[in-house]
Amino acid sequence: MGNNNTTVESLGYKQELKRALTVPDLVCYGLIFMVPIAPFGIYGTVMSISQGMVALAYSIGLVGMVFTAFSYWRMAEEFPISGSVYGYATKAIGKPVGFMSGWAILLDYLLVPTLLYIVAASALSAIPGLDVVPVWVWVLAFIGINTVINVVGIEWTNRFNWIMLILEIIVFLVFCVAAVHYIVTTPGVDFTLKPIFDGDHFNMQVVMGAVSVCVLSFLGFDGISTLAEETKGGADSVGKGCVWAIIVVGIFFVVQTYLAACVMPWNGEGTFENVDNAFYEVANMAGGAKVMVICAAATGFSWGIADCMVAQAAISRIIFSMARDRMLPRVLAKVAPKFQTPYVATIFIAVLSLVLTIGSIYLLPSAINAISVVINFGGLSAFIILNFTVIYYFWFKKKTGKVWKHLILPAIGFLIIAYIWTSLSSYALTLGLSWLVIGAVFYFVNVKILKNDVKLELE
Repeated sequence: MGNNNTTVESLGYKQELKRALTVPDLVCYGLIFMVPIAPFGIYGTVMSISQGMVALAYSIGLVGMVFTAFSYWRMAEEFPISGSVYGYATKAIGKPVGFMSGWAILLDYLLVPTLLYIVAASALSAIPGLDVVPVWVWVLAFIGINTVINVVGIEWTNRFNWIMLILEIIVFLVFCVAAVHYIVTTPGVDFTLKPIFDGDHFNMQVVMGAVSVCVLSFLGFDGISTLAEETKGGADSVGKGCVWAIIVVGIFFVVQTYLAACVMPWNGEGTFENVDNAFYEVANMAGGAKVMVICAAATGFSWGIADCMVAQAAISRIIFSMARDRMLPRVLAKVAPKFQTPYVATIFIAVLSLVLTIGSIYLLPSAINAISVVINFGGLSAFIILNFTVIYYFWFKKKTGKVWKHLILPAIGFLIIAYIWTSLSSYALTLGLSWLVIGAVFYFVNVKILKNDVKLELE
């Protein structure tokens, strides 16, 4: 067990955010962040890279993320504060490592809303009649709605999350029923093991290349840890929420991708007319235009509103935490007295997302693939540091002697995530490592030259 007597105050901070969330609320938050129907948006890319073994790719990603979720559980018990891996590494190892881990995951969270808005706009443009709406109109509407709800309060975000989760599960079931019916009733189409393992095309490097892309769908469960100062029910609430969210969403991912691959088996590069809209082609084949529209609309609104809303909430908490520690401008740590939310950080993310999204859409070719691989670099790098942090802090520093919890489990998570990390494209590694170098320079200037060191005394 962690140190269940640890509080925000005992760690040197004020309890400023409102505690209102239970474990089921955290699981809901994690599911909304990851989106139970997330594969809809990147299915074609993962299917192509894996050469049809899309369900295998998601299964491997699930295993790696479960072990990392256990590491979040260990650290959340010990340090129940906002800030995710930044807060954990700072407390467990030290400020330089903590900052670099926070800087790495910022690359993930700062770009996630941009990717989500682009995918949402692409999905809605696939619906006849909506393709005439300019992309920037959708982006402005989504950002406006998300920002207002996040500023008003975490309870409003939570209520909206539950509504969206129910709707997403309904869409998932609609597709599954249509797919099963199509497979059972269509001559020449059968349930097959090829989406899980195809001996004719299997190559570990190929599969891991697909895993390095599909892990994008899992990124977000870690956002649960950013709500540590807004939860109730004990120090292990965050950990339980992370593990259950990963397991549940992983089942959703594997089931839907397996069925989709059975409906339209992999047949080389010409399998899909448009890789970005591949899942909607599958949905159209399985259930006709109505199912296709339902899936496309669900992707648009679940990614554009629900997912972006919780992404904005998560990154605003990380920025709030880093600003509170003087690692970012102090103004970003301001909390709205009435709503008890980090409103300045929330508005900052809204403006940044608007600029990055519009710029990416009009200036960056293949924006979805280009942004997704860079996001994965940030998330996977932070997860590697997190798993290492558990081993260092509990096994070497505290010498707990708990082999399974504090050594084996995080070591497995470390090795799996590190292997996936090495499968990232050279483009992602180059941009990601450049981002870390910028972070190191920023830290040196901020702490060593400007002397903006962390101050933990209560104010």
